[in-house]
Amino acid sequence: MSRRPEDPTDRLSPAFLELLKAEPLATLTVLDAGTGAGRLALTLAPHCRAVVGIDREARSIEEARRRAAAAGLSNVRFVVGDIEVEEYTPFKPELVTAYLCMSDAIAERAGRALRPGQVFAFVALHPDQWKETGRPSRFAYAETGARRVLKKYGFTVEHLAVERDVKSFASVEEGLAAAVGLQEKWRADGRWFRYVKFLEDGGRTLTHAHLVVKARKA
Repeated sequence: MSRRPEDPTDRLSPAFLELLKAEPLATLTVLDAGTGAGRLALTLAPHCRAVVGIDREARSIEEARRRAAAAGLSNVRFVVGDIEVEEYTPFKPELVTAYLCMSDAIAERAGRALRPGQVFAFVALHPDQWKETGRPSRFAYAETGARRVLKKYGFTVEHLAVERDVKSFASVEEGLAAAVGLQEKWRADGRWFRYVKFLEDGGRTLTHAHLVVKARKA
């Protein structure tokens, strides 16, 4: 499993980073599940004792390694692996993160690897993401579902909030231009035609929505 390519314009959530920095990162080994090209792992590395980024896409891992070398970071390593199959325990993480690649399997493995008091934090797509297309992502988590999964695997939620950014447009043309980078993907999965119809029927918005969560092992 690798990072979901749902939102190519997405940037790391400042609120999420602040939640992580509230932990004693300098004393912790962090495991970044679904690290992709290492964006979050490389951001955290200067603040942490050690960081391990895991992703099943070998090309992404190679890119992450190149970025780490270019940045002169010696406390971060990247490993090819399926984060929904392999266990995290051998890496001895003291904090587990997942950015736009949350799944029940990841929460389950984080629950087994972390000790009481340690943190699992993630950003997931929310069902309102691209709601104008009429098709929620199958990877999306609503508030209730996230709480249920975390409770099942032994976590107590400390922070759970939706970050929502709704862009408004004055015309159909502006709305189409805002999603042009997603056109190919949305044509393939049927969302593009629904979005065009939404605009033609008078809709003038495009919603970005993520669920930001920090939970502690009970």
